[in-house]
Amino acid sequence: MADNRNIRQELYDRIRESSKDEVVLEEMKRMGFWAKDENGPTIPELLIKKEVELNRELNKLYEEKRKYQNREAVLKEMRLKRMAESRLKREENKKKKELAHLERAEAWKKKKDTAIIYLGEGVSVGLNNTDNNLAALQKHNLPVFNNENELANAIGIPLKELRFLSFNRKVSTVSHYRKFYIPKKSGGKRLISAPMPRLKQVQYWLLENIFNKIAVHPAVHGFALHRSIISNAQPHVGKSVVVNIDVKDFFPSIHYKRVKGLLQQLGFAEKIAVIMALLCTEAVTEEVEIDGRNYFVQKGNRVLPQGAPTSPAITNILCYKLDKRLQGLATQTQCSFTRYADDITFSFNNETTNAQQLVWRIKKVLADEGFTVHPDKVRIMRKGACQEVTGVVVNEKLGISRKKLRQFRAVLHQLKTKDAAELKWGHGNLASAVTGYANFVKMIKPVQGAALQNTIVTLLQTNRLQYPLAVTSSKKNIQTPPAQNNDPSAKKDDDKPWWNVV
Repeated sequence: MADNRNIRQELYDRIRESSKDEVVLEEMKRMGFWAKDENGPTIPELLIKKEVELNRELNKLYEEKRKYQNREAVLKEMRLKRMAESRLKREENKKKKELAHLERAEAWKKKKDTAIIYLGEGVSVGLNNTDNNLAALQKHNLPVFNNENELANAIGIPLKELRFLSFNRKVSTVSHYRKFYIPKKSGGKRLISAPMPRLKQVQYWLLENIFNKIAVHPAVHGFALHRSIISNAQPHVGKSVVVNIDVKDFFPSIHYKRVKGLLQQLGFAEKIAVIMALLCTEAVTEEVEIDGRNYFVQKGNRVLPQGAPTSPAITNILCYKLDKRLQGLATQTQCSFTRYADDITFSFNNETTNAQQLVWRIKKVLADEGFTVHPDKVRIMRKGACQEVTGVVVNEKLGISRKKLRQFRAVLHQLKTKDAAELKWGHGNLASAVTGYANFVKMIKPVQGAALQNTIVTLLQTNRLQYPLAVTSSKKNIQTPPAQNNDPSAKKDDDKPWWNVV
């Protein structure tokens, strides 16, 4: 019964879609009551088909006519159609935007992985300039880096580590420097910013492959190849008057923009110069604690840190103009001139030279070059008094203060009977301090220095002296810089921390 109803409904649907005559014709053909003509449809068949087509067209026209007769219905249909089209278009646009966003995000991620495009506020402006001055680089025999990836590969670190070490953060939970104070000889404390191992390794690479290749002024003796405190003192031996001036805040006077400008002047593209300058400078920061967590908040400009291996070399290069002007002043006044880091020394035998006027002219040159003289460290030493240059006595020949040498021998003698904790020499660990001074004596007086060194070795063997744990620990715990020069004859002062000159 149900099957009959379904069959009847199918017939009604077919008749509704075409016509009764067409359905009857199809059924007659199917059941064999209408013979098929091999030559094609017969005239009655064609008439029936044509009638069906005309009826369909007519029904459509009737339908359209009914629509247009009902204006509200037509408008409603048009609105619905436009809304449907608009909805479809919105969905398509949304998909396009999402796809474009994903493509941009993927491209940005890929670019971040292969390039440095931002290094913090105030320092990222020049990262789009990648043009090197090849002539300047070749003149100084410096390597060419076409992009930051070549720089990272040359240093031997991943690009992401190069970005991390050079990023300028206003507020950070990490610091690339370990800060501590050491006592000054004149009293007070000096802040040292020693780079952490990863940054220190990068700075040593920059020192050896960039800054040490640049020639410095002949009057410079600090942190320069084949020069030392001895060569710095030698020109002033036997002079009537020795004038010594210290520059105040020498390294902090050199800020980030000067370092970046120097690197660009050497021929590096601005982008490479920005990265290198950030690696060699440190922002003045203050450590604060919030909710039990330490933050390093930037409160000043980026400057050369006292403690970075690159700082002395950079200042020597940047001070070339200063050294040239001071040398010109020395020639004009018939003086000898040397500079050891922030220690400037003039000496002369000319009776017509006025020492006070000379000091005034030196101060003026320093001020023009952006430096300030330390008001408490201007010394005019005449022949009748002890004349010292970087700790070396220069009255008649290179020597050491007899008073200080007697005090040193007294300390070594007392160590034979007293405990090391009861005695004091220099700053820090006693064993390190006396060893350093004995080495200093040997530089000037080899025989006396060797005897003092033997005495110290004996004291160490009898446990009268002991180095701190950091010195006696195993090699794996000692942070050693990369090899700088395999030639033992090319030993430099910067093989040791620059703040331990003597």
